[in-house]
Amino acid sequence: MAPTDETAEVDQQASPLDTTPPGRPPSGDDAGQARMPRWLPRAMVLALSLVAVFQLGNWAFHQLIGLLLNVLIAFFLALAIEPAVSWMASKGLRRGFATFLVFFGVLVVAAGFVTLLGSMLAGQIIRMIEGFPEYLDSVISWINTTFHTELKRVDIQEGLLRSDWLQRYVQNSATGVLDVSTQVLGGLFRLLTIALFSFYFAADGPRLRRALCSVLPPARQAEVLRAWEIAVDKTGGYLYSRGLMALISGIAHYILLEYLGVNYAPVLAVWVGLVSQFIPTIGTYLAGALPMLIAFTVNPWYALWVLVFVVIYQQFENYVLQPKLTAKTVDVHPAVAFGSVIAGTALLGAVGALIAIPAVATLQAFLGAYVRRYDVTDDPRVHGQRKRTPGNILARVRRLLEPQREPERKREPGRKLEPEPENGS
Repeated sequence: MAPTDETAEVDQQASPLDTTPPGRPPSGDDAGQARMPRWLPRAMVLALSLVAVFQLGNWAFHQLIGLLLNVLIAFFLALAIEPAVSWMASKGLRRGFATFLVFFGVLVVAAGFVTLLGSMLAGQIIRMIEGFPEYLDSVISWINTTFHTELKRVDIQEGLLRSDWLQRYVQNSATGVLDVSTQVLGGLFRLLTIALFSFYFAADGPRLRRALCSVLPPARQAEVLRAWEIAVDKTGGYLYSRGLMALISGIAHYILLEYLGVNYAPVLAVWVGLVSQFIPTIGTYLAGALPMLIAFTVNPWYALWVLVFVVIYQQFENYVLQPKLTAKTVDVHPAVAFGSVIAGTALLGAVGALIAIPAVATLQAFLGAYVRRYDVTDDPRVHGQRKRTPGNILARVRRLLEPQREPERKREPGRKLEPEPENGS
């Protein structure tokens, strides 16, 4: 049987070694699956896992931001009382008992201040309530005399009691009382949390440092301990220098208020001293507002005297008292301190404003050891003086006033320049 054309083509394609012919080339889908890298599914799973972990961490951070701020405040408070606790511990007391004594002293001072301030405010409120009918009668008399009306206090009182807006205000106030109570309870819980963390940080400070250094190499341990010591010095120095300035400010304002005969002079003096020193930037104005208001109730001119004294004393404190007291503790430029307070407020609110200056002072002192410094050249410009030559201004004026000279004539190609005629010819 003669072979057909198809059989001959198959025989020609067969190899001489009688091997099988090449198979059918893979289709497009099979080729794509074969070319897929093996690491791609793992990379996709890893990327999805990282995104999930990031979202979970972001959610947890926003949920714990309040606790983290409390821990941060407690840490700085522990650094602030560390010198006092260490000094008492060096005298033979246990660190836990020394920390308790420091906290007890702070609690007694704070409770006494709040009690005195509350009694002062309560007395002023009672006085205002008792004098309100007389003040209302004087206002009604002035309105009747000026506008020729016949208003009576009894009619005004009955109209106020029967008005709808007063009832709505009372209802809203009742709801607001619940909100205020909730905020007060939340604030007390936050203070308790901060006090508890501060106590543990101060009482177990050495143990905390050992636990932190145990996971670091020896070179890093020395750097951490040095940074810790600088933070203690700067934070404690900031607190104690501010406390001393608050004492001086309180004594000065007490003398003024007592001389003017303003009521509650001791409490107002303590208020001015604490608020002006421990609330940055705007503390002075907040501190002076309350004494001015109380002095205004005695005599309007007394409020003016208090304002003048607050402004003058603030300048004395900024340029004389503060540089001498903080030169060895918190040596931060006023512009840097102001900028750090603004940045801290923008990041952490009131908490950032309170801890901004000691944090910047600590960072500045720690980085100062790694910044290489050189001797400054003796140049007048370093001291703010410009280097001027004698007669420099007169030379400029003379140059401006002189007529401009004619430009020199250019020599044309192939032509000689004619000599200029001499003077007098």
